[in-house]
Amino acid sequence: MTSTGQETTESATGEAGMVQLLGPDGSVGFDADYSPYVADVDAETLRSFYRDMALTRRFDEEATALQRQGQLALWVPLRGQEAAQIGSGRATRPNDYIFPTYREHGVALTRDVDFPQMLRIFRGISNGGWDPRENNFHMYTMVLAAQAPHATGYAMGVKRDQAGWDSDRLEKEGTAVVAYFGDGASSEGDVHESMVFAASYKAPVVFFCQNNQWAISVPFSVQSQVPLAQRAHGYGFPGVRVDGNDVLAVLAVTRWALERARRGGGPVLIEAHTYRMSAHTTADDPTKYRLSADEEPWIAKDPLTRLEKHLRAEGQADDAFFARVSADGDAMAARVRREALAFEAPPLEKSFRNVYAEAHPLIQEELRWHLDYEAGFTDASTKESGR
Repeated sequence: MTSTGQETTESATGEAGMVQLLGPDGSVGFDADYSPYVADVDAETLRSFYRDMALTRRFDEEATALQRQGQLALWVPLRGQEAAQIGSGRATRPNDYIFPTYREHGVALTRDVDFPQMLRIFRGISNGGWDPRENNFHMYTMVLAAQAPHATGYAMGVKRDQAGWDSDRLEKEGTAVVAYFGDGASSEGDVHESMVFAASYKAPVVFFCQNNQWAISVPFSVQSQVPLAQRAHGYGFPGVRVDGNDVLAVLAVTRWALERARRGGGPVLIEAHTYRMSAHTTADDPTKYRLSADEEPWIAKDPLTRLEKHLRAEGQADDAFFARVSADGDAMAARVRREALAFEAPPLEKSFRNVYAEAHPLIQEELRWHLDYEAGFTDASTKESGR
């Protein structure tokens, strides 16, 4: 059953209760509720989706390499989750506001966030790296699930600002909010509390959960005995389970949810069923808690391979197209590396200035201590060289 209460017509490869339009073999199925939301998607759009996913994966590979070479303090891979991010990100409008976690590199691409700037926080030289006001894409949230109440509060404010708008204006100009989180974060109280408030105030927020099957080392089967999408009904709003490796289905479901939110219908929970093909972060070793055999079924469901099969089968892309995308990815990766290595470290004083909005005597005292401490090394070096 879909969120609208109508029976879902799924492709032959679709899992029961999960919306799927593009199967692992590249064939297109039909869903009576959601297929109309992607009726405008043509070959050019599909090629752009493939390019988005391929560039995101190449960026992820380059950032991982930079961390392994000691150039980043940490990196959060997303391999395998590209369709969930590109499909949902491309469903948003420029005036929608996005609250990400720390893994939404593909969503950032759809919001025109420059890839190199995203590495500032992982290089340890910035609290962010981009201005959220330029693209309505909030800073990454390193505290698990903290972005959920932020998104709900923002959405509640949006609803107050748009109070009195008629349905036509809401449909054309209305703002929706998206809160991204993973299956692990869904076990946090922050998410529960956010959904309670969102439901009570019918806030225009879409809760987008990328269920990648692992909360670091804890499998989803331990976290929940039912699909996450079913939890939404307990709060009184719809929940939809979608094949997170199917970029078409994710686009359709997210478009539907966003339109509903903008019109005043209230929140929606989307569970994008996907798989993290790499480590939770570069500080993690997934071989400690899962076997290679666990990953093998998901290799055949790879979102890029799936879309490539479709494009080739339909004659919508050839070897030359995929070669150009690969070359563009390598050029992008080279630029990312070049710019990231050229970042200048901020002065020590900046870190202290960002603790409080106004100067704090204790922080100022600590700053003076650190400056004196650093100066001591300079004095010692000067004395040593003068001998």
